[in-house]
Amino acid sequence: MRLDPARDALLVVDLQHDFLPGGALAVPGGDEVVAPIARLAPAFPTVVATQDFHPPGHVSFASAHPGHRPYESLARPQGAQELWPDHCVQGTRGAALHEGLPDRALTLVLRKGTRREVDSYSAFRENAGPDGRRPTTGLAAWLEARGVRRVFVCGLARDFCVRWSALDAAEAGFEACVVDDLTRAVFPERRAEVDAAFARAGVRLVAGRELER
Repeated sequence: MRLDPARDALLVVDLQHDFLPGGALAVPGGDEVVAPIARLAPAFPTVVATQDFHPPGHVSFASAHPGHRPYESLARPQGAQELWPDHCVQGTRGAALHEGLPDRALTLVLRKGTRREVDSYSAFRENAGPDGRRPTTGLAAWLEARGVRRVFVCGLARDFCVRWSALDAAEAGFEACVVDDLTRAVFPERRAEVDAAFARAGVRLVAGRELER
């Protein structure tokens, strides 16, 4: 697949220390994608990196819900909330982007999950908040203003933040592609479910080696 510098962007999702081995919410094999993504990034004139950036006591933390444990799902009025270990807390090393993704490769760093009562898996829209709405992050308008029409998504984790970012990119009218070998999942056994969601939305799966400058 030949890249078009005038219309393509790379979206690097949550390459942060807490999602890598040794981190608070480590994704199995997450460290394996850092170097390949860093090598791929210079092929794109527009590279957006997302960064989970949670305040203490964030709604996604099991510790914020007495009696509940990480990896449970909590029923809330606006829908189910997955609960996780405390992770990517603002100002901690766990929230920092991995140093293997050099600053010079990035056009924009988008922080998400910054509001205590609203989670945000997607780079494009927050999860449903207490009012049931999913506010935009502004990323779609920013990309459109740069002439981007096709978004390649990679990073962590395939079954959560990569999944929702790709689905929302497609919903926003972009041609959405997941660079599948440059993702890793929290729950790899759920691959069929995630693949079905991609197929329904028209999200294409590609391999990093297929991308040509």
